[in-house]
Amino acid sequence: VQLQASGGGLVQNGGSLRLSCAASGFTLNYYAVGWFRQAPGKEREGVSCIKSSAGITYYADSVKGRFTISSDNAKNTVYLQMNSLKPEDTAVYYCAAVLGAVAKYPPNYYGMDYWGKGTQVTVSS
Repeated sequence: VQLQASGGGLVQNGGSLRLSCAASGFTLNYYAVGWFRQAPGKEREGVSCIKSSAGITYYADSVKGRFTISSDNAKNTVYLQMNSLKPEDTAVYYCAAVLGAVAKYPPNYYGMDYWGKGTQVTVSS
């Protein structure tokens, strides 16, 4: 059972990146999958979340209108399309998944069932 996050990199202010969260050993469609980020010296925050089977998506206010979360059931992968990136988006991004109902969005990172390793996103000014 594994989650693999990828797609990070260095991009200029206003640029775009697409992060991928690929699952192996379990089916993401039945899980709520969240993207979280942590910048140096800051707490980890929930950025976006999707639960495809329930038609639920969540975005933090700081990324609404710029980020889009989606899922590809055939590839068992969740994506985070990040447009109009800003220097304050610079962080390590993590994906995580939890099975079952989520009482509150974003879900608590430490209450998730599976976690992927982080991928660094750096936005230069």
